Amino acid sequence: MRVVLVGPPGAGKGTQARVLQSTFGIPQISTGDLLREAVRAGTPLGMQAQTYMDKGELVPDSVVTELVAERMQQADCAKGFFLDGFPRTIAQADAVVAELGRHHQHLDAVISIVVPRRELVERLSGRWICRSCQATYHKRFTPPKMNGVCDACGGELYQRSDDTADTVNARLEVYERSTAPLLSYYRERGLLHDIDGIGTPEVISQRITTTLKSLFPHSAA
Repeated sequence: MRVVLVGPPGAGKGTQARVLQSTFGIPQISTGDLLREAVRAGTPLGMQAQTYMDKGELVPDSVVTELVAERMQQADCAKGFFLDGFPRTIAQADAVVAELGRHHQHLDAVISIVVPRRELVERLSGRWICRSCQATYHKRFTPPKMNGVCDACGGELYQRSDDTADTVNARLEVYERSTAPLLSYYRERGLLHDIDGIGTPEVISQRITTTLKSLFPHSAA
């Protein structure tokens, strides 16, 4: 099975991709991981990506797409993969279709993890970090025993600027504008399957697994 995982920041795509990788025995393809590995290994694409990253610029679609294309054709992807964080635009989606088509393959399903905006803001804006030991806490999920104080070392807890509610809302607005056309693209092709993203990671994993098993009854799970 060749599956794309779609969802806003805070939806838990990465967590679910790792669980699904273990459940179904096919790899997770994360563009973030691919970029970091290519840079670390000093590959031609990695060095190309590094020139943009060093300047604080986004790595161009062409470079990311080529990295993903290479990864999709490696031996461990012969039975399928979970694409995590890619594609994000229709242009990227077309590139994935074209690449798979060159190898007489096709995309099988798109799982969209749906979480209300209010829940996402609470998840993303509730993180606090210790200035001393960098331990992380969440006001709702993993609060410290004493407000503003690290359990581990007694250091001061602070919130990063990109974790504030205003910044989170801005990030979500960008995501919604850029991803809405992509969701329509996949829905029109009969590939999109919406999954309720409210609940524990285990509950959400079960929802996704049930959907995929209904689509691919002979897959491992």
